This record gives sequence, C-alpha cells and structure tokens, in this order.
Amino acid sequence: MPHSVAILGASGYTGAELVRLIATHPDLEIAALSADRKAGQSMGEVFPHLRHLDLPSLVRIDEIDFASVDLVFCALPHATSQEVISSLPRNVRIVDLSADFRLRAAADYEKWYGRAHSAMDLQAEAVYGLTEFYRDEIRTARLVAGTGCNAATGQYALRPLIEGGLIDLDDIVIDLKTGVSGAGRSLKENLLHAELSEGTHGYGIGGIHRHLGEFDQEFSALAGRPVEVQFTPHLIPANRGILGTVYVKGEAQAIHSALAERYAAEPFVIVLPMGEAPSTRHVRGSNFVHLGVVGDRRDGRAIVLAALDNLTKGSSGQALQNANLMLELEETAGLMMAPVFP
Repeated sequence: MPHSVAILGASGYTGAELVRLIATHPDLEIAALSADRKAGQSMGEVFPHLRHLDLPSLVRIDEIDFASVDLVFCALPHATSQEVISSLPRNVRIVDLSADFRLRAAADYEKWYGRAHSAMDLQAEAVYGLTEFYRDEIRTARLVAGTGCNAATGQYALRPLIEGGLIDLDDIVIDLKTGVSGAGRSLKENLLHAELSEGTHGYGIGGIHRHLGEFDQEFSALAGRPVEVQFTPHLIPANRGILGTVYVKGEAQAIHSALAERYAAEPFVIVLPMGEAPSTRHVRGSNFVHLGVVGDRRDGRAIVLAALDNLTKGSSGQALQNANLMLELEETAGLMMAPVFP
C-alpha cells in the first residue's frame, strides 16, 4: 500500500517539482497539497504542465487532516516553517525544504537570517539533509532539514577533500553560477526578464550570503577547526542549474582519485574522467551531480567543478531521496529519470 504524503507550499517551484517527481513514484501517493493565496485552485490551473495528473485541489494548511499522512514535505518560504512544523502531529515525519532548520546553533541562525529561532526544541532533532553524507541519521530522523542548493553544490566538491586532508583549508574559493528559479516564484523586480536577461551579476558578495552559514558549519565540523571559504554566487539568465567552480591548493590527480573513490557507489553522483568539465545542460531536470577535476597550470593547485539542477538534486529531488530513506523505500525510487537534453 502506498505511503501517503502531503506537500505544504505546493504552489511554489519546489512544490511543483515534488509533484512532478512523486507522480511516477511507485510507493507514494499525494494526499494533500497546500497553498496560501492559491487555495481553492487546482494544481493544473496553477501549473498547466501538471494538468494530466489526478491531484487533490490546493487547500490551506489548517484544512488538511494529517491523521492519515505518513510524511510531510514542507516547501514553505524561509522563516515560516518553524511555526508550521511545530504545529504538526508528532507521529508525522517531515522533510523541510526551507532554511529554517539547517543551522544547528541558535546564534548561527540569528546571525545569518537576522531573527531569533522560534523552535529550538525541534532544531535539536533535525538532521542535515545532504543525503550522501548523513544517510544513516536520515533513515531514523523525524525531521530532515534540506540543504541550500548552493551549499549542496559546494559540499559535493569539497567534503571528501576536507575529510581526506587533501587541500589547504585556508585557501578555498567557490565561484558559483546559479539559475533564477533558485530565487523562488514570488514577483521581484530584479528577476523580470528585461532586468535579468542578456547579463549576469554577483550577489551576496563579500561574505554575506546565507549559505555561508552552512559551509562554515559543515566544513568546520569535518576539519575539527574553523574553516571559512571565499564564496561568490552569480545569477545567470537560465531557469535551472548550478555550476560551481572551486579553486583549491592540492594535487589534482589525488583530488580526482579521492572524489572517484568516495562517490563510486553513489547512484546520483558521477565523477567525470580527469580533465573533463561538467555542464548544467547535462544534469537539467535530474537528480544527478556531475563532478570534474582539472589541474591548474601551477603545480599544486586544482580546479574542482560541480554541476546540479537546483530544483531537483539541490532541493526537491534531494527531499524525495531523503523521504525514501525515512520510509524504508528504495532510495532511488522516483528519481532515476534521465536529464532533459537539449
């Protein structure tokens, strides 16, 4: 019998992506879909590409009967999940796609998000949702906090290298290009076509981007001492995709070997042959990560590249992968679709 799931915030991009993925999942059934301003509408009205699916209509969260729901995907805007998740029944398992439970320390959350955390009791039980590195903890968790899409991209490139002591921890630069869907679906002037197309620009420059909180937390824990990377994201005129270019001090061949060994058994992480660079066009619409390593012209330096789809592997696909583990299902269920090309 299929497991029953609810998607809160289904009228956003990540909510729609969850519906797309779950529609072909053999063991999940969507019991409820919530929205705020679009309550009362059908998903086909809000997202015409989903018209062919037989889905429940969008309702407000307080109209959902959670008694028969096994797992909730919380795809709500940042700073709203804490209150909503606090009100859910204790028997319901939760995958949160917002930033509300990613940072373990209250002071870190307040530093990066500019407000006090209102549900630290829940934060204490939240497991960080980078599947390939927290798999065992995710299986038994009640609440899983999905990573930031930018943070996931950088971590796939760097975690094995930090764990293996292969790079200089004081000389890491992450240059990241990201598609516009990562900014969400709400109307913003700087995301209008005329404002965004035919150009690109950096944002969150100089150490103020919120995903730095995740890098600091995760890399420092791995290294056993503070690690602060340089990180600049750039918004590009593309709907989907993230390409991270990471500059490190270390031997390129050893770095490539370490990544290939660490991810050899991972179904969704593919390490390309030495010297080959990944592209966002080759992971679009999929749950795959492509990693590449290129030696720098200077000895002892390397360039590590990571490409993923921000809406899939960076958010909704990661959420479904985690839900599969939590519900003791095949981890790859609903996620083995090939990337969309061209």
